[in-house]
Amino acid sequence: MTSPLFLPITFRDLTLKNRLAVSPMCQYSARHGVANDWHFAHLSRFAIGGFGTVMVEATAATAEGRITYGCLGLWDDAQIAPLARIVDAIKSQGTAAAIQIGHAGRKASTPLWWRGSFNETDEERREAAFEHWQPVAPSAVAHMNHPDYQTPRAFELGELSGLVSSFAQATLRAERAGFDIVEIHAAHGYLLNQFLSPLGNRRTDAYGGSFDNRTRLPLEVIQAMRAAWPMGKPLFMRMSVQDAVDGGWSVEDSKVFARIVRQMGVDLIDCSSGGFDGAKLVPGPCFQAPLARALRETGIATMAVGLITTPDEANELIQDGSADLIALGRTALDDPNWPLHARAALEPGDTYDLWPRQAGFAVRNRERALGRLR
Repeated sequence: MTSPLFLPITFRDLTLKNRLAVSPMCQYSARHGVANDWHFAHLSRFAIGGFGTVMVEATAATAEGRITYGCLGLWDDAQIAPLARIVDAIKSQGTAAAIQIGHAGRKASTPLWWRGSFNETDEERREAAFEHWQPVAPSAVAHMNHPDYQTPRAFELGELSGLVSSFAQATLRAERAGFDIVEIHAAHGYLLNQFLSPLGNRRTDAYGGSFDNRTRLPLEVIQAMRAAWPMGKPLFMRMSVQDAVDGGWSVEDSKVFARIVRQMGVDLIDCSSGGFDGAKLVPGPCFQAPLARALRETGIATMAVGLITTPDEANELIQDGSADLIALGRTALDDPNWPLHARAALEPGDTYDLWPRQAGFAVRNRERALGRLR
């Protein structure tokens, strides 16, 4: 009997072979926003490992929207072909290829996270195409009092239509690259989350203040991206369901927002949390899964994320109706073959026909030689 985790699911015209997705994980390894061999190898291994969906890391709609100078982008046609190569590799394994499109807002132009600071030598800066720029955000308020975070420039009212257009243009490029799913990044204290939350949005015009005003720009982006994206292809959105800061965006806000975006053509919400300084979050096994369940009660499909590490945990979240999909990040980095191992754990027996044919027969023969498979 097939475990719930490995049942297919359909969104619009796309059927996913199982409920397991790889979360978008920044690699900080691009030059001028262009994907390279590292991105190809990094993402292809998850498709080979049996995930139903593999999502490319946060990809900036504009150059100044990158989190770091090493992040991917889709603001230029030259960035399409290297991503199309990755898409082809992912889809060759029967896996859906997804990409997250976003803008870092006031959290842009920060150090490469695995470096921890701007400590590059002059030679390293030349090799990595180092850039540094002033971020732009809803309001001229820094993310936090720390040298890694600059005080941004606030968007002028007249610039916002161009910002919306940049998201739509990036979506059109994602379609040209062949992606099956586009995900809007409205989480983790980045630009769209900054507009939604009173913690990041101090505007006094039509894009700040009330709930309706703070949601205006994100809804315009959703409308533009849905219009640019084929109707037969699903549109996902990653949200911080709660800021987890007093006076910030709440679960109740997210429920109201979820009902609105569902009517606008968003097919699933990828449920995360936090992103603002002072967030009161206590990480632990499946700690964000209740957020996925809460939004799923509004009628929209959800994806659960956050320290889901065992097959039983993931399977139970699908079985009990907490979520429709399960996303793994660091767990997938630790074991790119996690779905194949999970299937064997949940459904004991010979599951090696699920492996790529180039590898499954060899692993099966190893198990037989060791007496662990008849």
